Amino acid sequence: MKRLTTAAEEARIVDLSHEGHGVARLEGKAVFVADALPGERVQLRRVRRHRNFDEAVLESVLEASPDRVDAACPHYGTCGGCALQHLAPAAQLAFKQAQLLENLARLGGVEPARVLPPLTGPAWNYRRRARLGIKHVTRKGRVLVGFRERSAPYVADLHECRILVPPLDRLMDPLAELVSGLTISSRVPQAELAAGDDGCAVVLRVLDDPTVADLDSLRRFELTQGVRLYLQPGGPGSVAPLTGGHPPLRYSVEEFDLGIEFEPTDFIQVNGPLNLAMIARAVGHLDPQPDDTVLDLFCGLGNFSLPLARCAGQVTGVEGDAGLVARAGKNAQRAGLENVTFVTADLSAADYEASWARRTYSRVLLDPPRAGAREVLPVVGRCGANRVVYISCHPGSLARDAGLLVRECGFRLAAAGVMDMFPHTTHVEAMAVFER
Repeated sequence: MKRLTTAAEEARIVDLSHEGHGVARLEGKAVFVADALPGERVQLRRVRRHRNFDEAVLESVLEASPDRVDAACPHYGTCGGCALQHLAPAAQLAFKQAQLLENLARLGGVEPARVLPPLTGPAWNYRRRARLGIKHVTRKGRVLVGFRERSAPYVADLHECRILVPPLDRLMDPLAELVSGLTISSRVPQAELAAGDDGCAVVLRVLDDPTVADLDSLRRFELTQGVRLYLQPGGPGSVAPLTGGHPPLRYSVEEFDLGIEFEPTDFIQVNGPLNLAMIARAVGHLDPQPDDTVLDLFCGLGNFSLPLARCAGQVTGVEGDAGLVARAGKNAQRAGLENVTFVTADLSAADYEASWARRTYSRVLLDPPRAGAREVLPVVGRCGANRVVYISCHPGSLARDAGLLVRECGFRLAAAGVMDMFPHTTHVEAMAVFER
């Protein structure tokens, strides 16, 4: 890579990259331009040269796309939390749907028989989980709290965040003020935020033990901000509440008469309203009947297992995190569900001879991490299921797995479509339905 100092150039933007950058072609070479949109005529300045492409900054827009909108956040362009606020929401969805279908065709060699309409939720104040960096910057004489900057490994100086749910959206300044007053201010590198229907939690990573005075400050913050404060001195297992007596965080799935409790560092779907719509759509496509047996792989806290158990005869949820499995079982007990069983198993190295893997199932739900579900697909193929719903957070791994399910397991891709779990970002969440 070579850094450049070049004159401004004029170009037409012909495409949008997977990272949300406009793509121009100059002298036969692709040039990626942040904040530029397809169809626009722009002035750009190249700042980095690579062998196969260059990177450029947008100097000005000479002819704007009809899909261009004003970014709502004052930190947009510096903060790396969002990349598409300048693109109209409908165009964001079209961009993501096109990415999904292109990946399915190019990487998986498959095409859905039907394209599902995009599943949408709120475009703003939707995010109920986030990890923020914290940095005591000596030359600025203060503490910064925020996501990482877009083009640098620094903590962005945020004062608000339009995508976080209240009151998390305005915790940056209070957190900065809190940390700046601690004796260990340079030893608090991050905060993990989580919100349930009934409250919010903040988990502070602390590399040194707080002093007595620090603990007093932390308790005052907890009271004045109305949040539940946790400290994490070591690994994930070291997270502990600052003060006792708080009930667990929870979210409701009212359509299925469920309340799901979780710890502040547990994985939950970040967009609450979209999650409810996703559960309803997934259950609808699986359509479990009272005599059906359902296998839910990567089940987590039971986000899908528990709603499915309201309809199916028997549900087995499998998850690699033993803590999530234990909490999923407790969520089932609170709901009075006796037809769901949870199993701890490493699905990235599936044991095909495990008892759960040798049973027969009529329906399967997959909700894997970004790496996908390749290792466990042989179980899906041989378990007897005639319908599979696959929830994906990465179109590339979904496309690869879709090709395997079709060519090696005898399924057909009946339907697929995107879900707008992360508006204003380039994250592509999708649902695919397989039948045989």
